Amino acid sequence: MPDVMIRSAEVPIAAHDSGGPGVPLLLLHGAGGNLANVAALARALRPGHRVVSVDLRGHGRSGDGPWHWDAVLDDLAAVADELGLERPAVVGMSLGGMLATLWAARHPDCPGAVSLDGNPTPARPEDLAGMEPERAAVELARLREVFAGMSAALARPLSPDEVTAAVAGQRALAQRYDSVPDDWVMAFHRNLVTVEGLTRLRPGPELTEQLRVAMASLDLLPAYRAVRSPLLLVLATEDMPEQRPFADLYAAHRRGIAQRLDSVRDNPALRVVHLDGASHAMLAERPGELAGIVADFLAGAASRPRPPGT
Repeated sequence: MPDVMIRSAEVPIAAHDSGGPGVPLLLLHGAGGNLANVAALARALRPGHRVVSVDLRGHGRSGDGPWHWDAVLDDLAAVADELGLERPAVVGMSLGGMLATLWAARHPDCPGAVSLDGNPTPARPEDLAGMEPERAAVELARLREVFAGMSAALARPLSPDEVTAAVAGQRALAQRYDSVPDDWVMAFHRNLVTVEGLTRLRPGPELTEQLRVAMASLDLLPAYRAVRSPLLLVLATEDMPEQRPFADLYAAHRRGIAQRLDSVRDNPALRVVHLDGASHAMLAERPGELAGIVADFLAGAASRPRPPGT
């Protein structure tokens, strides 16, 4: 099916309606991605759901706009309204998982939401459990330098040879994860934009910096406390290869997340799964298993009694 462009939102939002029976489901990608990144999960969930995947603002073929959490949630609400998705479930990866959590807190009648490792990147020493503050500050500064270098590299135009090399790299990654190569290549091309003869990747440097600031300041704990619709958090337990130079930092980050979640374990709407052996790239590593986890959770959520007032 072709893309649908939702024009009732603050900025135009591109979506892909895969059809399917059952409860409608909004499927959200991570930062720097687009709806093609979740194509395999969409296919796996389609037998039980009407799956609508979305390009978040500033990504893929959606329009540009400032990154404010409430504004992006309004984008998603516009998609649901325009496509007639009544009380959709929401499933998101990384940045999309953060949005799934915020959606669930905003919509107590949501039939279920799933966050696939949807946590902000390490940003504050106080969130790094078991790491001395001085060392935490040093490691965080080192991580910021890496991110700044990546942002600078992504901001510059790509030559035709660099595009060709990047496509080959996407095919190699697909092979590494035993994935469908066309999904990876499509995801790369979907974020390319050519203006005045210059080809760049989306999101641009301005939105990338807005995303960094927004995620660094985001505290999901109030949402975990407040949520009344069923919410599943699927958390990584291992580092991606790119994270291994910061292994101690990310281990402390995961410990900090676990400690904060302990403080809201009495919320019956919240369920947490630590996925053994999975990294933040879990969607590429184990798409079939994740589809089963999501489908089982949403089916179970539909049969569980809801808290009063929802």
